[in-house]
Amino acid sequence: MSRREATRLRLYAAAMELMAEQGYTATTVDAIAERAGVAKGTVFYNFGSKEGLFAALLEHGVELLATALDRARAEPGTALSRLDAVIWAQLRFFQEYGAFARVLLAEMWRTTWQDTVARLRTRALGVYADLLREAAGAGLLRADLDADTAATALFGMVLTVSIEQRALHPGRPLADVHATLTALVHGRLTPAPPATA
Repeated sequence: MSRREATRLRLYAAAMELMAEQGYTATTVDAIAERAGVAKGTVFYNFGSKEGLFAALLEHGVELLATALDRARAEPGTALSRLDAVIWAQLRFFQEYGAFARVLLAEMWRTTWQDTVARLRTRALGVYADLLREAAGAGLLRADLDADTAATALFGMVLTVSIEQRALHPGRPLADVHATLTALVHGRLTPAPPATA
C-alpha cells in the first residue's frame, strides 16, 4: 500500500468515526485532520473539500461492501444458501464497519449523495435481487415474490439489525442474529408446503 493510500484510509477512518459520533454537518475538516494525525492541508490535497472526502468515503465503503457481498454470492450452493451467505457477509461487514453503517443510514437521504447511494443500491441490492430471482426460479422461494422490493427489505433489515445489535445488544452473538434473520427469510419467503387432502 502506498503512503497516499495509507493516508486516505486514515482520513476515511477519522471522518467515519467523527460523522458517526456527531453527524456530517458538525464534523469539521480540522477535527478530521486532527483525528487522523495529519495536517489540515492533507485533507484538501487528497479530496479537495469535506464534501469530496465524504463522497470518496461513501464510494470506498460501498466498494468494500459490494466486494464482500459479491464474494458471498460466489460461494458454492443453492441460491438460498448463497442468500444466507450474503446476509452473513452484510452482518459481518457492518459489525466491522459500524461507523460506516451509522453514517450511511444518517446521510443517505441527502440529495448531495444520491449518485453514490444509487450505486450502492445497484451493487448491493442487485446481489440480493439476483439471488432472490434465482431462488424463486428454482422453486426455493415463492414464485410471486417481487425480488426488487424484497431485496430492499432484506438489505434494510440487515442494516437496521446490525446497527441495533452493535448499539443495544453488543453481547448478542452475530451467529444468533444471522440465524434469526435467515429464519425470517426462510419462513416468510419460501413456498408453502402443498395442502394435504
